[in-house]
Amino acid sequence: MSILVNKNTRLIVQGVTGHEGLFHTQQMLTYGTNIVAGVTPGKGGEWVLNGKVPVFDSVKIAVEATGANTSIIFVPARAAPDALFEAADAGIGLIVCITEGIPILDMMQAKNYINQKGARLIGPNCPGLLSPGEAKVGIIQGDIAIPGNVGVVSRSGTLTYEVLYAMKLAGIGSSTCVGIGGDPIKGTEFIEVLELFEADPHTDQVVLIGEIGGSDEEKAAEYIANEMTKPVVAFIAGQTAPPGKRMGHAGAIIEGSEGLAADKIKALQRAGVRVAKHPEEIPHLLIG
Repeated sequence: MSILVNKNTRLIVQGVTGHEGLFHTQQMLTYGTNIVAGVTPGKGGEWVLNGKVPVFDSVKIAVEATGANTSIIFVPARAAPDALFEAADAGIGLIVCITEGIPILDMMQAKNYINQKGARLIGPNCPGLLSPGEAKVGIIQGDIAIPGNVGVVSRSGTLTYEVLYAMKLAGIGSSTCVGIGGDPIKGTEFIEVLELFEADPHTDQVVLIGEIGGSDEEKAAEYIANEMTKPVVAFIAGQTAPPGKRMGHAGAIIEGSEGLAADKIKALQRAGVRVAKHPEEIPHLLIG
């Protein structure tokens, strides 16, 4: 089984007629995701991908016509905040934002608005979600993971792919993989995903992939120590990163004494988490 997305997901693609949107819509369709509509203002009435996906002018019209409950956003950074507001206003319950480079102030306003509407945001600047055998909502390659009972939550897209593939080679499957993104302001944090995995009867273990910067991993460690009953394995990226230099993500930066990989590892280990020295070690820790 899975969390957040499955075969019952009814997905809208905002920015479906753009290059990235169209490419990944095809990939998601091929995987079996139930894409019910695309949205591009001014192109309502058109169809894409040989008549497989209808295009609407707005999310509201698309929701009214299709009963969509989830949206994925492939919209440039300058227009992405408006796309987020539009999805929330239309009553979408789960919004996944792939877009990177959205200004922090814009994201603070969008996150607050989405929370007020009672919706959940994954991202921005994230690879989305993959529930193997159920649905792919994002850009995670579908064939690198198999169905199973290990939940995966990650700040890093590329490390997510590496870990999922290493798990697959070891015969270990995933219930759902959630890429929460690496920006300073993101819709869903580690703790919220851990809560979902803890409550999911089909998830027996969890993999947490963190990185330098901020204190999200320390907060997750506290939650794991106090609330979780399921075993957790982790990896922290950026262990050799120099202070003051951003490494990849906007949120992956050590400032002063905050955000050090060593501190995150110690906090997780104190919570009983087995921390891998490198990503390829994760399957061995899951089995052992």
